[in-house]
Amino acid sequence: MKRLLVITLAAVALSACSQNKADKVEDKTQVAVGGGETKAPAVLAEDAPKFEFDKEIYDFKVIQEGEKVQTSFKFKNVGKTPLIISDATATCGCTVPEYPKTPIKPGEEGTITVIFNSQGKVGMQDKAVTIVSNANPEAAKLHLVGEVKAKK
Repeated sequence: MKRLLVITLAAVALSACSQNKADKVEDKTQVAVGGGETKAPAVLAEDAPKFEFDKEIYDFKVIQEGEKVQTSFKFKNVGKTPLIISDATATCGCTVPEYPKTPIKPGEEGTITVIFNSQGKVGMQDKAVTIVSNANPEAAKLHLVGEVKAKK
């Protein structure tokens, strides 16, 4: 029995190496060993959720140091399966993103709100926010750009 399990696992490992990873968004297939649970295969790339943003860059032009800038990035799920955002992170603590915590169904819209605090950030700015999700591609980047003038 153990020999059969080893041969089966080896066959699965070899066949997994020959799969075209471009066909899958994420490989979620797991082999059940010792009565473990097996997850369903990943969604094919053509069926994956997809972001369609109204804008990916917000130019706040010129502001004075200490001002806060807030903008919303509206998006639509133009894919075929629900879009799930698992995380949104910024390049520094001065930029805070807020994102929907519930799945966005195909055809539905959502909003990612970003607040940038310019305190101590003088000069040209490009604050990037990385959105991690089950979309294809898996990560999206949004930017807040502009210039912060020093207080007089």
